[in-house]
Amino acid sequence: MKIVIIGGTGLIGSKTAERLRRKGHEVIAAAPNTGVNTITGEGLEDALAGAEVVIDLANSPSFEDKAAMDFFEISGRNLLAADKAAGVKHHIALSVVGTEQLQDAGYFRAKLAQEKLIKASGIPYTIVHSTQFMEFLPAIAKSGAVGEAVHLSPAYVQPIASDDVADAMATVALAAPINGTIEISGPERVRMSELVARYLKASGDPRKVVTDPEALYFGARLNDNSLVSDNDPRLGHISFEQWFATSARK
Repeated sequence: MKIVIIGGTGLIGSKTAERLRRKGHEVIAAAPNTGVNTITGEGLEDALAGAEVVIDLANSPSFEDKAAMDFFEISGRNLLAADKAAGVKHHIALSVVGTEQLQDAGYFRAKLAQEKLIKASGIPYTIVHSTQFMEFLPAIAKSGAVGEAVHLSPAYVQPIASDDVADAMATVALAAPINGTIEISGPERVRMSELVARYLKASGDPRKVVTDPEALYFGARLNDNSLVSDNDPRLGHISFEQWFATSARK
């Protein structure tokens, strides 16, 4: 089966491609650096010719409100039009747990707009809502940096390792479309401020984490339910300690 992965050279894309190729499938890693651009449309028709499944893992290069919205709307429309022209049988997109609750942040408004385009397209689909990647912890720490401290919300998170995400995406790619959303998350629920403090300590970073209930998460105000899943998620098996031991030092 031919499977096209948009964003196929990125963190999740490359790992998902590896898993699907090991199972004998033809996988096209589509990205601007391989000649496929969902914003301009360059290379889309050729990449999707004969494809049965498309996995959209592309992400906006900017979290700025307008840039994110422009990216997901333009990319989404171009990709879905190319899907229809190629007769794609299953469109899969990776999104974020809590997207609908975090609409005061422009990035999450853009992700919701992407999801609405998919649902209205008429193409059989599956949307995968994931909790935050463990690989995103440095960016979370950076987002809360205030001088020599890091101010973060005490809201719960349930981060998932990229290897567990790739396992889930490969499984969804080989299953029938559900025309709905599934959720995936990591095995441990912990407060964001506590987890980032663990990460900084393990990394030898001397900065202190300040637990701040008013701290925003990329522009969004959080509560204990914002970034975790209670909707029967598929759980990954890699703990923070296992992930850090094998991945964070690479």
